[in-house]
Amino acid sequence: MSKRRRQSTRNNLLTSPGTLTYVGPEIELKTQIKRVEYNERFHREEVVKSVAACTPNHHNKDPHVTWIDVDGIHESQVIGQLGQLFRLHPLLLEDVMNTEQKPKLDYYDGGRLFLTLKMLHIEQEKPFCLNAEHVSFVLGDRVLVSFQEERTGDIFVPVIERLKASVGKTRRYGADYLLYALMDIIVDNYFLILERVGEELDRMEDEAIGGRQNFSLPDLYSLKRELTLFRRVVWPLREIIVQLMRDDNPLITREVTPYLRDLHDHAMQVIDTIDSYRELLASLVDVHLSTLSNRMNSVMKTLTIFSAIFMPLTFIVGVYGMNFEYMPELTTRYGYFAVWGIMIVVTIGLIIYFKWRKWM
Repeated sequence: MSKRRRQSTRNNLLTSPGTLTYVGPEIELKTQIKRVEYNERFHREEVVKSVAACTPNHHNKDPHVTWIDVDGIHESQVIGQLGQLFRLHPLLLEDVMNTEQKPKLDYYDGGRLFLTLKMLHIEQEKPFCLNAEHVSFVLGDRVLVSFQEERTGDIFVPVIERLKASVGKTRRYGADYLLYALMDIIVDNYFLILERVGEELDRMEDEAIGGRQNFSLPDLYSLKRELTLFRRVVWPLREIIVQLMRDDNPLITREVTPYLRDLHDHAMQVIDTIDSYRELLASLVDVHLSTLSNRMNSVMKTLTIFSAIFMPLTFIVGVYGMNFEYMPELTTRYGYFAVWGIMIVVTIGLIIYFKWRKWM
């Protein structure tokens, strides 16, 4: 996907609440809308060319689920037409188009549930960098509308394939189970990123213990910053799932509640793993700083030993370098060799003394 510059939230500061203004990376591709209808007996999928074709057809005698998957939220006209078709609140649509919106769950009039999450991707390996994709859901009676920020790759392909193959429980349950399945894809991707972070931390730890550090302090702080972003994205997910599991929620059936409970356990596992990685990263920073300090101390120790050895030699050379007229040692036949002998003995004696004191 082509991204040239990021549109700032400053564009939204002077507009009235509910104004549809896209906040996020500039995108050149057009919005693509996919319509999926299914139940236990049939499955139909198509890419629609107009918003009007997204109208759910629930007047027939065969109840089914309608899933509208929107790839691209940068075209305000398309998002506005979808809002009119499904009678979505303007504030809801504003949150859909704001990629800087934090994960949250809201209820709107008309029995609509709005949920926004972040799908994380590894943007680059070195330095480790994450890219957060804005994903939103609107759940209604037998209707689910999903909004994806980017079209670099459909993150919901596994669910679409399960619907085609009629594998598992996706075709037997309603739109609430479809929402769970899509959220589960996002959480499973968190585990894949954690596995990659864990491998990176293991490599750094092995290098730190082995004394062959191929990473720098900026690399550690870059990884720490990405873990902080990771935790900020995942932390609200706990409360979101808890709200979905409440008994007074008419859009979530009792059959789906156990799956949401399992999803909550996975989210807690992700948070615990992030916290443990943050602690390990903090210890790696301390080890790295200690290694640098020890290395500097070793260099200073070596320089100090050399200075201590050459200090008496410099004194002797300085004494006999004075240009006094009467210095008996200068006229002796073996004075030069005697001074050299004294300096060698002093040097050997200091080395033996330093080794005896375990300073070398």
